[in-house]
Amino acid sequence: MPLGALVRLPLALARAALATLRGRLGALCWSLSPLSLPLSLPGWKRVSAPSPAAPESCRQEWDEPSPTPTSVNYHFTRQCNYKCGFCFHTAKTSFVLPLEEAKRGLEMLKEAGMEKINFSGGEPFLQDRGEFVGQLVKFCKQDLKLPSVSIVSNGSLIRERWFKKYGEYLDILAISCDSFDENVNILIGRGQGKKNHVENLHKLRQWCREYAVAFKINSVINRFNVEEDMNEQIKALNPVRWKVFQCLLIEGENTGEDALREAEKFVISDEDFEQFLDRHKDVSCLVPESNQKMRDSYLILDEYMRFLNCRNGRKEPSKSILDVGVEAAIKFSGFDENMFLKRGGKYVWSKADMKLDW
Repeated sequence: MPLGALVRLPLALARAALATLRGRLGALCWSLSPLSLPLSLPGWKRVSAPSPAAPESCRQEWDEPSPTPTSVNYHFTRQCNYKCGFCFHTAKTSFVLPLEEAKRGLEMLKEAGMEKINFSGGEPFLQDRGEFVGQLVKFCKQDLKLPSVSIVSNGSLIRERWFKKYGEYLDILAISCDSFDENVNILIGRGQGKKNHVENLHKLRQWCREYAVAFKINSVINRFNVEEDMNEQIKALNPVRWKVFQCLLIEGENTGEDALREAEKFVISDEDFEQFLDRHKDVSCLVPESNQKMRDSYLILDEYMRFLNCRNGRKEPSKSILDVGVEAAIKFSGFDENMFLKRGGKYVWSKADMKLDW
């Protein structure tokens, strides 16, 4: 083994052990929470009402009415089987809430006005081979009767039996696909050995037709795919939406000293992004999202059900909604409700209202 590899091996093992320990400590905190002990979760950020001495801008933000959590993205796991180089929600912990606690939080969000829930990660289908996310999808549609339930996945772990069991409860399945060139996917970090990401995409598209699930594609435009012409492939797949994101840097996630990724080499300019969009302007389902639109217009819940504020270029967590309620936690989400509406965040998102040729 090369000397460099020998040097890096202990560090990699130490990081893995630390991630596992943090996850177990988080689980212990939750198991003891009924005892009302003053326990803090890993990475907890203490937040409270600003003092009279706080800057006026802080006090104004606290006094303003809480935004409505109309559409929520719940990243219930950070674990993933891919290693995408630009990932901005990396495997910093292995913690996943107990199923009943997750359901309790989702019910609180529904009572606060949530209409759409999107389950993401990490890779959602890693937990219990898709059973965990399946149970959440069924709960949200059958019990909470949410108008829209969706999942974002890399698609590599989804099997037809999952559609047979849970497909009726799912409105939208979004599959991440950044390139239709398998070599580019491997460069990005979506390589899975003998599996072909693009071939799997077509298989999932067919299952969505057969089980009446709206099919969506998410693509992150970066240095490795910015010159690609995807017109023909996207039109052939005919998704209900093609979300096209500009590669985004988040401190502590994919850039900076404590990050698990180094995404700088993936970054493109605004001009590069606009050129890609112009090349695909005839794709009717295209929904572009620049860094400016994306950063503050999503309500993101992490694995502890804390809102993540990205306004300062890194993810700063609120307290968990399970401890302080939705209204108190969402005040620190950094959510720009106007930008959410401006970028088209609210659309026809229930498959019952979509005129689709399954």
